[in-house]
Amino acid sequence: MKEKTVINGPVYDARTLGTPRMLILGLQHMFAMFGATVLVPLLTGLDIATTLLFAGLGTLLFHVLTKRKVPAFLGSSFAFIGGYNAIRTIGTDASGHPIYNNDLLVYACFGVACAGLMYVILSALFKAFGVKKVMKFFPPIVTGPIIISIGLILSSSAINNCNKNWIVAAAAIIIVVCFNIIPILLGVLGSYLISMLIDPASRTAVAEKVAEAKIVGLPIVWENSVFHLFNMNVDTGMLLSAIFTIVPLSLATMVEHIGDICAISSTVGKNYVADPGLHRTLLGDGLATTLAALFGAPANTTYGENTGVLALSKVYDPRVIRIAACFAIIFSFCPKFAALITAMPTATIGGISLILYGMISAVGVRNVVENKVDFTNSRNVIVAALILVLAIGINYSIGSIQIGIVSLSGLAVASLVGIIVNAILPGKDYEFGVDEQGDTSVNFIVR
Repeated sequence: MKEKTVINGPVYDARTLGTPRMLILGLQHMFAMFGATVLVPLLTGLDIATTLLFAGLGTLLFHVLTKRKVPAFLGSSFAFIGGYNAIRTIGTDASGHPIYNNDLLVYACFGVACAGLMYVILSALFKAFGVKKVMKFFPPIVTGPIIISIGLILSSSAINNCNKNWIVAAAAIIIVVCFNIIPILLGVLGSYLISMLIDPASRTAVAEKVAEAKIVGLPIVWENSVFHLFNMNVDTGMLLSAIFTIVPLSLATMVEHIGDICAISSTVGKNYVADPGLHRTLLGDGLATTLAALFGAPANTTYGENTGVLALSKVYDPRVIRIAACFAIIFSFCPKFAALITAMPTATIGGISLILYGMISAVGVRNVVENKVDFTNSRNVIVAALILVLAIGINYSIGSIQIGIVSLSGLAVASLVGIIVNAILPGKDYEFGVDEQGDTSVNFIVR
């Protein structure tokens, strides 16, 4: 096997592996992203087949826009889960659990499509002014507390789902904790199996759903796409609310994107920040997100799970990632496959999401700690305090703030206030590029 030597040690040239090995490596990358990618539609009510289709198509689009140089896979982003749930929530039941109306997801998808365009704007700003000048408006003292709030707001949903069957939920949690390789996928499979063994009703429900599903079918549901809005009496207030609720979340995901590209560069031994450049990678990620959202799929993001596979396999050829993308597209045309995932026990989802949502908040803490944010400085305390209290307080007390026809969620209000107050108060000291560890500390993955 031909080898090349770079700073990370021996690297295998994929061109010498042959087609069979390339296909196996592609499948490995698909399964690495699979558990996390399908979990997002399960938690938000979006369609699984559409999610897989646009994970594949989004990855291919990303590769075209980055000159086919960056070995990155684009899967579902966890950071927008709170936004989807905020838009589709129409109240609470007698037990205080949220009541969802999935018909409103089309408005959330419109908000996500707009969030994807924020990547395009940031890409243009990077190209025009450089990274450092732009990133000073998105310091860790703003992004960190926002990320912490996302996880904390979602925590009650995880507990509600776990409460359906704590044995199954605990099994999922234990498996994820014990295994570091594709933990979400293993946690899902393990607790799914335990549920089938101890709960006859689960076996029946799964068998019925899979039996009813077709073997082959189209992965796009027109009613779930943003284009379906043209066939509806559009609620302008809801559209604006979706924008103000979801677009601010892109602040966290854009920082995550930069961290992921830095991590991939470090793994491969090539500076993708310089070539093809962050302006190209952001453009690819943003347009992939907008495309996916327009057709009713979750927002996309570069996946750290696949960076882990790169490190393990020592095969960095982007063609392997593109093979994985093609596999994802093929699986999206099998409704029986999607039905098997849809039938997943609620407690399994609860157990996985309990860890996931906690990890999201922990990522926010890491972002603050590794950037050495000075909390003896009162201006930093003020910014963080406003973000945390507004996000969590509004969410759990009044749900949202109504301004005319626009309804602003706690996260939206907190993000906007945090950005504005940080920009106004003197003493801004964050500079992107000085501390590589801090710059790469935002990554919504579970390992």
